Amino acid sequence: MPAAGARMAYPDDREAWVICLSGDATAPAPRGWPLGSPGTWVVVIGALLAVATVALAWLSVLARQPGNGVIALVIGVPSAGVGLVVARRLPANPIGWLLLVIAGCLIFSSVGGDYAFLSYRLGHHLPLAVPGLVLYALWTPGLLLLGVVILLFPDARLPPRWRWVLRVYLVIYACYAAALAVATSAALAAHPLAVDGSGGLAATDHASGWFGAFQSVTLISALALWLAAAVRQALAWRRSAGDVRQQLKWLAAGAATAIAGAVLATAGFGLGWFGFAALPLSIGVGILRYRLYDIDRIISRTLAYALLTGLLVGVYAGLVLLATRVLPLSGPVAVAGATLAAVALFSPLRRRVQAMVDRRFNRARYDADQMVAGFAARLQDSTDLDGVQADLLGTVRQTLEPAHASVWLGGGQP
Repeated sequence: MPAAGARMAYPDDREAWVICLSGDATAPAPRGWPLGSPGTWVVVIGALLAVATVALAWLSVLARQPGNGVIALVIGVPSAGVGLVVARRLPANPIGWLLLVIAGCLIFSSVGGDYAFLSYRLGHHLPLAVPGLVLYALWTPGLLLLGVVILLFPDARLPPRWRWVLRVYLVIYACYAAALAVATSAALAAHPLAVDGSGGLAATDHASGWFGAFQSVTLISALALWLAAAVRQALAWRRSAGDVRQQLKWLAAGAATAIAGAVLATAGFGLGWFGFAALPLSIGVGILRYRLYDIDRIISRTLAYALLTGLLVGVYAGLVLLATRVLPLSGPVAVAGATLAAVALFSPLRRRVQAMVDRRFNRARYDADQMVAGFAARLQDSTDLDGVQADLLGTVRQTLEPAHASVWLGGGQP
């Protein structure tokens, strides 16, 4: 391998500088992982989560309450998938491992709840039912870690002034885990065991007394952390550029989808829970930076087609009402005419709406399209080869902003 800054000669005596990066031979080797490599841990954790997911689907059917495992699967399965990929490719980033812990808490909690429900509420008297009650208590600790993931996104490097927020929250989290263990032990020591309709201990699911007060403090602290994480990411977005800005756009898109899903689910629309899957998926895409710049196009296309759908529905409904109420047309004829009109308007409306959305929300792409269209128009009437070459280079630099651009013509002359 040539050294850094090695000079390479071309046949026509032109020279170019090539920078080659290589590892530092004197750098210390990374410390090994206990009991195996990160890849081994990823395989083991993935196998355990896969078995737990199958067990959850089976037990939820046996317990005749399949709805209890839906939320765990909606949030846990995407978190597990993203966590496995991130932990495998970027083992030094704790976000991948945190997502795996969250997925494990949610999935194993639901497995334990259904198992305990079968044993205590349906009277099957299964072995190891007490560990099922203990596993069910992992639900809240798992969800509380989502705020930490958002705070650490994308590379777990916190500015010094934000580290105290994480430290305070981790202390509160550890205290809550200890309090939960004490409350669970006390509930298991009571006779008879009070198991609620979800398969968990009533003393911890419907907490009162000292544990109820401590749980309220923990939930308020968690809400404060989520708000702090949102503020931190908003400030980072204002100061960022390039890839980091695109990563934060992915996070914002996933969070907005999750919030919309929570609103729909609270309103009684069950499919709204699937909106929560967008949060771990967007986090994974942002960290792995796969096709990162497509987020602008996704946002603009989503807005464009949402507006287009609303316009076409309005046009369709207006034409049907006009044909049936004002014009003497029968229902099938009016519906067929309105459908044909909506189909005919789709393409021109889509182009106009997309251009409007790009002008407002995806200005870079809109400006680039305008520059390319202007170059194509100038190219039709141009006969000067040097002028075309200069115009082409100028258009490429303005639209793509490359570090270097040149035009090679036939014969090897630049």
